[in-house]
Amino acid sequence: MLDRIDRRLLDAVQRNARLTTAELAERVGLSASPCARRLRRLEDEGYISGYRAHLDRQRLNLGITIFVHVRLNQHQDSLVEAFEDTLRDMPEVIDCHTVSGAFDYLLQVVTADLPGYEQWVRRLQKVPAVNTIDSSFAIRAVKQQGPLPLL
Repeated sequence: MLDRIDRRLLDAVQRNARLTTAELAERVGLSASPCARRLRRLEDEGYISGYRAHLDRQRLNLGITIFVHVRLNQHQDSLVEAFEDTLRDMPEVIDCHTVSGAFDYLLQVVTADLPGYEQWVRRLQKVPAVNTIDSSFAIRAVKQQGPLPLL
């Protein structure tokens, strides 16, 4: 069970994982050693699954974001597994969720440009069991990868 200090620690780390233990300790009202122990425990218990840098898509020439709904025409386990394995191997797919409603999956895809998206969607169309692909191009990000609501 997480207490108030654990939640404050998790909130601080998710907003800036580069904070030193001393800076984290100051933010949550602990000294450095107890703070480091709590952080280690939160990592060991799986509350913190990793640390990563947020990269600028524009600077990396990945300025187009597309949300893609996919409907499968068959749902046999082997076909679903093959479809999901194919998506995992596509670097353009940065998020994939199974969803309820008219479609089976919601993907978030990034590419440099429209020809790059066309190449990617042509690969997707060749995947067995893919029936329908519906794409929405993001115009502007209002909020991206916001912190989880912990407090």
